[in-house]
Amino acid sequence: MTLWGGRFSTKLNDQAWDLNSSLPVDQRMAIQDVDGSLAWANALHNANILSDEEHASISLGLGTVRGEFASGQFSFVPSDEDIHTAVERRLTELIGVTAGKLHTGRSRNDQVATDFRLWMLQAIPELDAAFKDLQTALLEQAEKAGETLMPGYTHLQRAQPVLLAHWWLSHFHPLGRDRERLADLTKRVSILPLGCGALAGTPVPVNRAELAESLGFAVPSPNSLDSVSDRDFAAEFLFCATMTGIHLGKLAEQIVLYTSAEFGFFELSDAFSTGSSLMPQKKNPDVFELTRGKAGTLIGMLTGLLATLKGLPSTYDKDLQEDKAPVFAATDTLLAILPVIAGALRTITPKPERMRNAIDSFMMATDLADYLVDKGIPFRETHSIAGKAVRAAGEKNVGLEQMPLEAYQALCPAFEADVYQVFDPLESVKRRNAIGGTSPKAVAMQIAECRSQNSK
Repeated sequence: MTLWGGRFSTKLNDQAWDLNSSLPVDQRMAIQDVDGSLAWANALHNANILSDEEHASISLGLGTVRGEFASGQFSFVPSDEDIHTAVERRLTELIGVTAGKLHTGRSRNDQVATDFRLWMLQAIPELDAAFKDLQTALLEQAEKAGETLMPGYTHLQRAQPVLLAHWWLSHFHPLGRDRERLADLTKRVSILPLGCGALAGTPVPVNRAELAESLGFAVPSPNSLDSVSDRDFAAEFLFCATMTGIHLGKLAEQIVLYTSAEFGFFELSDAFSTGSSLMPQKKNPDVFELTRGKAGTLIGMLTGLLATLKGLPSTYDKDLQEDKAPVFAATDTLLAILPVIAGALRTITPKPERMRNAIDSFMMATDLADYLVDKGIPFRETHSIAGKAVRAAGEKNVGLEQMPLEAYQALCPAFEADVYQVFDPLESVKRRNAIGGTSPKAVAMQIAECRSQNSK
């Protein structure tokens, strides 16, 4: 049974059939296809295309089909070209020729676009819950960190001291933007194509606004030509997934570095580490390396679909069959990564002493410049003076806190005995008290704000 064979005198070549068939991919939308068909049957009934008896028979049959999919009892056959064919074939087996009336006024073009959008509307909340849980894990670590200090880096060079809590929160906010993007995408997914037919709209007088509402869509699509070809939402979803992959890869890269012996800032739980088949001493951060690697895979999925969409003519083209596999794969990738990373972060052990020992007085060179700013000297001048102090200390192979007062006063008479207070890293952190800064007070405000955001 095919849905299109009437004008052909021979069956499709077997290899061409295998290439053409999308069932291995789109069977994932089985429940959505049945739900769309149930809604379409209701619309046909309301438009007086189906009698009460026909509508009841189709609805009952589709309910049975849905139950078979939900329970895993549905059996596919070799002639099932796609999920739409499979559903209609099974419905015909259950209720006979009345099943043939279900497809009145619709096309697989508007049907598959509806299934896909409906699937995505249901996948986005599942992803959002996984994002939220990872954010919660980051918040838990930030709250436990207290006033633990760590070196902050730019260019992977020691820059200024920061609170460990501040660092944890720096990975909370990108995930928040990822969630916002997905939430915003929902309104562009929530547009119903059903009722657009193959390209020109349906001649059946269905109420598409009611149809949209019955399936949980916000509105019906405004243009049938655009509606069956629009895959912007799929590309945008892959962009959202790719940005998440990049954010997770950034976090993963830092965990890989910070759990190395060279840094030693964290230790991973054995439950989220692996070993070497040759070297017994190894404890490898494989889950983070895999996360970092999958960011590249997600980028490939996005660029692949964009290349497919580029230059397609208007309405439906078979190229669009390539839209679902990357979206499904990207979703599976994120749903595999997110809970594992959350678990790994919840069980990671920070090493405060190691982090504190990595902070040296040179990281307070800006504080040294600010000390002179407080005495009324322009920052451009104090920056130069502090730079000269750094050079002098380096030449003497001592820390800034070990330089004698006379050496500082030779650089600038405004230096006094209290200059050495600027080399206390906790005091340096406390001075950065503006909104978004790394002071304990500012970070406490951030945590409270993040908690409030994450409770919604």
